[in-house]
Amino acid sequence: MLHAGQIPDPHVGARAVPIYQTTSYVFENTEEAAHLFELKQYGNIYSRISNPTTAVFEERMASLENATGAVAVASGMAAQFGTLMTLLSPGDHIVASSQLYGGTLTQLAHTFKKLSVDVSFVDPSETLNWESAITPKTKLLFVEIIGNPSGAIPDLEGLAALAKSKRMPLIVDSTFATPYLCRPIDWGATIVTHSATKFIGGHGSSIGGVVVDSGDFDFSRYATIAEASPSYHGLRFFDTFGHYAFMMKLRAETVRDTGACISPMNSFLLLQGLETLSLRMDRHVANAQAIAAYLEAHPKVNRVHYAGLESHPHFERAKKYLPKGPGAVMAFEINPGATDPRQAGKKFIEGLQLFSHLANIGDAKSLVIHPGSTTHQQLSDEEMVAAGITPSTIRLSVGLETLEDLIWDLDQALSAI
Repeated sequence: MLHAGQIPDPHVGARAVPIYQTTSYVFENTEEAAHLFELKQYGNIYSRISNPTTAVFEERMASLENATGAVAVASGMAAQFGTLMTLLSPGDHIVASSQLYGGTLTQLAHTFKKLSVDVSFVDPSETLNWESAITPKTKLLFVEIIGNPSGAIPDLEGLAALAKSKRMPLIVDSTFATPYLCRPIDWGATIVTHSATKFIGGHGSSIGGVVVDSGDFDFSRYATIAEASPSYHGLRFFDTFGHYAFMMKLRAETVRDTGACISPMNSFLLLQGLETLSLRMDRHVANAQAIAAYLEAHPKVNRVHYAGLESHPHFERAKKYLPKGPGAVMAFEINPGATDPRQAGKKFIEGLQLFSHLANIGDAKSLVIHPGSTTHQQLSDEEMVAAGITPSTIRLSVGLETLEDLIWDLDQALSAI
């Protein structure tokens, strides 16, 4: 969190990572320039592709995840899109969890449909559901380590074994966990994505995403990685870069051509958050566990979706994969009594004083939202049910405030229903 990827600046002795706020870099000579553009030499050409500040953030994330490398991009959505664009071709098929962030569901179901990529959504709870959805055209499995907002925990080992048996990568969005609570690569995942906007940054100030690669997958049978690249005069990424082929393809082609780059300033700000990740996550989880227990016992709450509770169907699985705690995001169902569920949810949210009503998670401040009318509102009724969302579902992102103040706020807002 504090030292990976950086030594004090050798010229002026700066201890903090410098912000290299530049678009481009001077070449020593024409030969070096040619080698950089041909990928025969590592170095910086243009900050759309790489940047020294961003490189520290990438190295730090790769180190934390036990990965071979990382590529930072503009957002978590860009991390997902870039990963899939690098791996897939028209006509390919994805099997994905049905319990994902609403924007991810839309990206997979609709944006990739425009690119002639099909997706099957499955209940992530059981590995058998995934296996039965795999077809000869399936190229990857995609899941969140903690389902948004259901709190579902997948069987990572089982999914990794299935993916390995089918010779396809397992991609895990680990935004809710961060590498402090879970390292999916240690359990067999191939690629891990993060919305660094959330707990990695931790302060709601900067948008960014990151992709990390285990380096353990044989991409020799994936045409997009192994076959000759027309944009690099026939370069074969797998033959040339081996275990680093996916990372190089992602950076040198997908990010280069889509322009989904992160700014050096955002990389710098995300590094500031990363330095206190473990301290913050301990406090986040402690607050979340206590609030989940409080809500579960409250007469105006029907059900709490948080895998830190014994009542959650994945309680034992959470202890295995997330022994420090299953994050700080939870959902619960309001018991509206005679009131319409949506109206009860609206009154509850508008009655809160400390929780901020906005579309984000992972901030130092506690946040609240009604998924059915916001983050997941673009889903059909059937998709909403599959994602584990009802009209009375409320999602909380528990922050770092004093616990008794947060419980006071929840109590007074629930009492007003």
